[in-house]
Amino acid sequence: MYKRQAAILLVISIALINNTIRLAIYSQRFLIKSMQLVGATKNFIRKPFILLAALHGLISAIIAVIILLGILYYAQKQIPEIIILRNYTEFGFVLLFMLGLGIFITAISTAMAVSRYLRLKSYDLYR
Repeated sequence: MYKRQAAILLVISIALINNTIRLAIYSQRFLIKSMQLVGATKNFIRKPFILLAALHGLISAIIAVIILLGILYYAQKQIPEIIILRNYTEFGFVLLFMLGLGIFITAISTAMAVSRYLRLKSYDLYR
């Protein structure tokens, strides 16, 4: 039952991240088209957006890891009988997974959003 709830929360969080990134890229659509009109290649345009998104994903994942570690530390201080929270290798893997997933989700969402505006015709920018 908890796996299903975790999966639903994961899908919702990915959708929220994706929509937020799409809105941010939407506000930059004229800049993307201007760069394209002066002769920049698609990869030259896409690269800074993806690198900045990966940096934002890394920063947000680090913040999430710090909050999670703070909650775990507080839980161990309040309830010392919780032995399951003392397996540090598993938590290391979870924290690394969170870092990787944060970077991956933001980079992929940004790449898809920028690619959409790279394919768009100039007269479709106002729709």
